[in-house]
Amino acid sequence: MTERPVHNHQYDVVIVGAGGAGMRAAIESGPRVRTAVLTKLYPTRSHTGAAQGGMCAALANVEEDNWEWHTFDTVKGGDYLVDQDAAEIMAKEAITAVIDLENMGLPFNRTPEGKIDQRRFGGHTRDHGKAPVRRACYAADRTGHMILQTLYQNCVKHDVEFFNEFYVLDVCITETEDGPVATGAVAYELATGDLHVFHSKAVVFATGGSGRMYKTTSNAHTLTGDGMAVVFRKGFPLEDMEFHQFHPTGLAGLGILISEAVRGEGGILRNVDGERFMERYAPTIKDLAPRDIVARSMVQEVREGRGAGPNKDYVYIDVTHLGEDVLNEKLPDITEFSRTYLGVDPVTELVPVFPTCHYVMGGIPTNVAGEVLRNADDVVPGMYAAGECACVSVHGSNRLGTNSLLDINVFGKRSGIAAAEFARTHDFVELPDTPEKMVAEWLDQMLSDHGNENAANIRFELQAMMDDKASVFRTEESLTEAREEIHKLKKRYNHVVVSDKGRRFNTELLEAIELGFLLELAEVTVIGALNREESRGGHAREDFQKRDDEKFMKHTMATKKDGLDLLSEIELTWKPVVQTRYEPMERKY
Repeated sequence: MTERPVHNHQYDVVIVGAGGAGMRAAIESGPRVRTAVLTKLYPTRSHTGAAQGGMCAALANVEEDNWEWHTFDTVKGGDYLVDQDAAEIMAKEAITAVIDLENMGLPFNRTPEGKIDQRRFGGHTRDHGKAPVRRACYAADRTGHMILQTLYQNCVKHDVEFFNEFYVLDVCITETEDGPVATGAVAYELATGDLHVFHSKAVVFATGGSGRMYKTTSNAHTLTGDGMAVVFRKGFPLEDMEFHQFHPTGLAGLGILISEAVRGEGGILRNVDGERFMERYAPTIKDLAPRDIVARSMVQEVREGRGAGPNKDYVYIDVTHLGEDVLNEKLPDITEFSRTYLGVDPVTELVPVFPTCHYVMGGIPTNVAGEVLRNADDVVPGMYAAGECACVSVHGSNRLGTNSLLDINVFGKRSGIAAAEFARTHDFVELPDTPEKMVAEWLDQMLSDHGNENAANIRFELQAMMDDKASVFRTEESLTEAREEIHKLKKRYNHVVVSDKGRRFNTELLEAIELGFLLELAEVTVIGALNREESRGGHAREDFQKRDDEKFMKHTMATKKDGLDLLSEIELTWKPVVQTRYEPMERKY
């Protein structure tokens, strides 16, 4: 084995990821106990900054609203796969979460009276679905960017220690008489190629999503599911990974996001004939229906020959009636994106759009305190997760717009508090022997000349195949083909060669490692989708078009049998959905 310097650190809490969830956790943990944040990116480059439209809370600043309506919308929007106890907590604590950000200095848009302004967003209604409501608090169309900057400034204020460009490749698990306990993490330092072992009492995963398994996606290139894959390879389950959300309005052919705020401000989806087609699919709230419904409606329009463009493969978003002043004041980034990337001016022209992979509803299963579950009931002491990499199941099978920025703040805060409290009341547990050994051997294997495959080629084939066979619509045939192709790609991946053998800033090595994570999670997605023989939320089976509450009102739990072996078997079990006050009903809008 190649000698690689190993550095040892000790902190009470280690947070993996410096997006919104990770930094919100750090703001709670940092002042309480000694905290380190490990992040593969400089914090203000995290993907939270790409979120545009808003963060919802029933402030009732603009019109009547309350948290119970928000809870109902979240449960109904998630097609009743939402754990309702978690949704109630999120909707109740939303108001405090927004006020917390305001007090930290976030520059929300304001009403003439000086209150935080609010606008409409898809699936958010008043009086249990009777009409759209203005619930989304926003900072133009840069809400995520503003949240990220605000949280980072407050982390600096609290002297949180950041380890930037540190890639966490393993979580340390110590087996005790009472079962597995999380005792730290092993990270690869990009600048030097050295390994760092962080011994801790608690580890919080906040590593974001895995949308880069698809070709057409709004996700940054760094969203490769690292945290989910690291936990999965330790033999812990992932929950509901078959549910990926396809945001309706990605710039056609590119996937770059056009915020739902465009429709919240009055944008209209039109087909090639200029028809406002959402009136046929969701007659009550039209273009502001939940994202899964709008995405399927757009694909249906194209399939039935009403698509636009040379290949008739997209539809339009029309904001020409809003006027230049509204676009410049409330949607400046969206306007600029359209001009820059498509050469289309939204002030006078229709913008070509089509669904783009945006968000994964599943992830590392947790309870409402952010504690990671190792089965349907038992937690892993010292391990927490929050944000898109986690599944407390406030999103069920389809997330409502603006609930993601809310999720990272509510459950980022909760996991930070819980992790710090655990650290204050528990002693350090010894690390496993040579905790860095597995990572060191893995890196040596990746850098050895053991084949002739190129990671970029495999990644391209994976992404194109997932777009083709496991996207908005799925069938048993397409998913079976996808599973077989993933298996072939995994075999080829075992022969990937990294040409750069250097230690410093070896991004080729890390991209090859990330590809392994994507292959792992793509298979979990496809196997879960094959097993779920129904259509629910973001999972639309053309061969099983109805929602089946009798068989599938339960969460999928996928567990890997054998650690690093990419070809090892994946076992599926179930976890019950938590229902409190809302019985499943037909989902009309």
